Amino acid sequence: MSANLSSRPQVQTASKPKRKPAAKSKKRRSSFGVTLFFYTVFVLLIFGTFFSGWFFLTESGSNLRFMLADTLIATQHRDWAKYLIGSDELEKRVNSYWAQFDRYAEVKDKPIVHVESKPVVAQPEVRKPPVEVEPISGNNFKGYLLSVHDPKMLRIAVPGKVGKGEKVSSMVQRLGAVAGVNAGGFVDPEWMGNGFQPTGLVMSGGKLFYNDGGMNTPNHMVGIDKDGRMVAGKYTPNELIKMGVQDAVTFAPKFIVNGVGMIKNQADGWGIAPRTCMAQKEDGTIMFAIIDGRQPGYSIGATLYDIQKIFLEHGAVTAANLDGGSSTVLVKDNKIVNKPSSEYGERYLPTAWLVFDDPKKADQIKNIWEGLDPSKIDPSKW
Repeated sequence: MSANLSSRPQVQTASKPKRKPAAKSKKRRSSFGVTLFFYTVFVLLIFGTFFSGWFFLTESGSNLRFMLADTLIATQHRDWAKYLIGSDELEKRVNSYWAQFDRYAEVKDKPIVHVESKPVVAQPEVRKPPVEVEPISGNNFKGYLLSVHDPKMLRIAVPGKVGKGEKVSSMVQRLGAVAGVNAGGFVDPEWMGNGFQPTGLVMSGGKLFYNDGGMNTPNHMVGIDKDGRMVAGKYTPNELIKMGVQDAVTFAPKFIVNGVGMIKNQADGWGIAPRTCMAQKEDGTIMFAIIDGRQPGYSIGATLYDIQKIFLEHGAVTAANLDGGSSTVLVKDNKIVNKPSSEYGERYLPTAWLVFDDPKKADQIKNIWEGLDPSKIDPSKW
């Protein structure tokens, strides 16, 4: 009998039990998520505890804390600094700075600036350009250095219309200036002011344009006298007139005197911010440092110590701070050179330092505050 080799016994396979992987997987993921959450919270608590201890209890942490507080003090969010150093310490800090600024102002300038006079020559003189602009930078900031070789080309300009400030770019164009930077401070309620009311004094062309105090009330001033020498410190209007000061605005502090920097370290640099500062070299050249800030990824800002270092490297013998923050702007050839930090763009201001290639053009500057009572100006009305 032959066997059928092709035939094989039929083997019944047992059916596989049905699994429920989704449910178990969800439980595992849920358990992992809870574990990760609590682990993350634990790590953050540990990190927060160590950071808080370092931030509030160590010297290096406190230095950073006060630096951040100083930075807030220079912004429209000054009150936020109390969360870093407390309300009492905030008031103490501000008062301490003003006392420090007063001490700086007491140091008198020696007659070491010699403004170069133009020589009488038979051949046409090879003249430097009226202004020169070069980029400057540091660890956390970028900006520009504007050099004006003849200080007598500078004048304080004011808005052309009563009731509202004017953009520096508009002043430059309207008055036919070569360049311009922002100058003095102004009353700025809720940091939404119209830029029309200055603080302290404004002098232009040897005339007192604005004064919110008495003729014997001292103010921190930054200006230029009739001989082209920079004047910085605390003076009364009567003293400024007697000294022959031609153009000036109120701001502080004076921080380089007789070629010596008054600010000793970064901690005393009044925080990190956009800045406009003014200096003079021994040959009379005026320098303006225009520093951008409050723009992460581009430029955070600079301390006054940073600016002092740059000025000293460029030969400054006198230097003082001007209004900064969102007011900081440099205009040259009718173009804004820097990147102002204000989200609304260039601000409306009461004063600007303008450079004129022809001094006669500055005669167009008129006193728009003449006859106005400073106490009756509404700086918030647009």
